[in-house]
Amino acid sequence: MIVEIKVPSPGESITEVIIARWLKKDGDVVRKDEELCEIDSDKATLTVNAEESGAVKLMVKEGDTVQVGASICTIDTSVKAPASNESVNPPASKAVPTNVPSNEAATTQKSSYAKDVPSPAAKKLMDENSIPVSQITASGKDGRITKSDVASILAKGFSAPVAPSISPKAVVVASSMNGGRETERNKMSPLRKKLAQRLVAVKNETAMLTTFNEVDMSAIMNLRSKYKDKFKENFGVNLGFMSFFTKAVTEALAMFPAVNAQIDGEEIVYHKYADVGIAVSAPKGLVVPVLRNAELMSLAQIETEIKNLALKARDNKITIEEMSGGTFTITNGGVFGSMMSTPIINPPQSAILGMHNVVDRPIAMNGQVVIRPMMYVALSYDHRIIDGRESVGFLVKVKEMLENPVKMIFSGKDPLEVLVGL
Repeated sequence: MIVEIKVPSPGESITEVIIARWLKKDGDVVRKDEELCEIDSDKATLTVNAEESGAVKLMVKEGDTVQVGASICTIDTSVKAPASNESVNPPASKAVPTNVPSNEAATTQKSSYAKDVPSPAAKKLMDENSIPVSQITASGKDGRITKSDVASILAKGFSAPVAPSISPKAVVVASSMNGGRETERNKMSPLRKKLAQRLVAVKNETAMLTTFNEVDMSAIMNLRSKYKDKFKENFGVNLGFMSFFTKAVTEALAMFPAVNAQIDGEEIVYHKYADVGIAVSAPKGLVVPVLRNAELMSLAQIETEIKNLALKARDNKITIEEMSGGTFTITNGGVFGSMMSTPIINPPQSAILGMHNVVDRPIAMNGQVVIRPMMYVALSYDHRIIDGRESVGFLVKVKEMLENPVKMIFSGKDPLEVLVGL
């Protein structure tokens, strides 16, 4: 039987997509649910999976633009996929024959042909980022390296191999040999084009302004150091900065509702909930998955949800629904080493908080100069709906709660003030 594989709908209003990359070749035999290709739309990058097992026949090329619902390949189910690879390890009671040549003995002793072998998608990601096999822990069947394994390494960071030293003379020679004036043109992806349009629209259609402050991260860092091991043991995730910032933001949004509002025509829509978008760097560009009702979440729930959404984004598994409808966004340029920036509002939202790197700096405290781990924070906001008093007040409340985390439990108030009824 011949099964047609058609382009699924990535979301409402999307009528066409681009075949970004084929993960299988013409004639390859695949199993059901294996990834066939990646498709780009103006909202996300998604994968198309095999609906049945069999031989693949490609009908379109990489880079082709196709309509949603159009056929892109077929699968001949009469061609059977090979059975799962069995381990070729010899039984424990049998020794490897001594007369077997050394290369054959090595083959016999190898647990699986797939061990430490990357999948096509993983191989491409490894090549693009120069990641050696030795730095990846494989989690796939029979020890195969999956795309998720590579994405996990990228998320954590890895130690690049040290390049051999080159003498200044060699550098000069190399430069003169490669000093051409070539150029290269690449077609913009639908996602990148849509992002460009949205960013220009934000600059043209909003009265965007940015206010700054700095946060002493000592209390957060001490709290993490004290509880990180127990937190990881209890909840299976790390205790990071993002959960504290998200919790502080949700409390501050309740105090300054205009920061959590948006303009709809001639009306202002105030949200009585906090759907917080967390900007994540994905292989195809920046995506912003949303934490629904973040104001109701614990630190553990926030960290778990961020981890799950970030992995889905890096694997191009995130859906349009998971990136839609946020009321406020947090972006962390500090993971890339940014000291200060002015983040751009994510429309139709009215504000975005930018986090940056933590640096030990001298500050004045009680008349003394002391060294503290400091972070600059930035709030970009739409001045049409948010006044300066509200923007500055919001950022000051976030700062106060981060420097005294106990305030997050008491809606930004000092616990002693709550005790005496102030």
